[in-house]
Amino acid sequence: MDIQLGAIEARYADMIWEQEPVTSSELVKLTAVEFNWKRTTAHNVLRRLIDKGLFKNENGLVTAVISREEFYSRQSRQYVEDSFAGSLPAFIAAFTQNSKLTQEEAEEIRRMIDEAEEK
Repeated sequence: MDIQLGAIEARYADMIWEQEPVTSSELVKLTAVEFNWKRTTAHNVLRRLIDKGLFKNENGLVTAVISREEFYSRQSRQYVEDSFAGSLPAFIAAFTQNSKLTQEEAEEIRRMIDEAEEK
């Protein structure tokens, strides 16, 4: 599942994830303050996010179908697939080419690798 979001859609999705469960009327108020949107714009962009499978709106209550963590995990996997032929080592090599990992970062990556190997 490849879900593409524009910059504004991504900011709106993040707002929903932070607030959920949230009413659509509350989202109208929040987007008026945050983005200076009118009600119709808030509803139209919400409808696009629902159509993309991220959220659902049941009787005016908006909740996530996919968590923020799951969405960004899928986006990251898709990026590695598209940009590095699916090679995580190639991605890490490119990521660390011009910078050093801190001790804490290296330990966290080792922990993640250990956990992934146990699965």
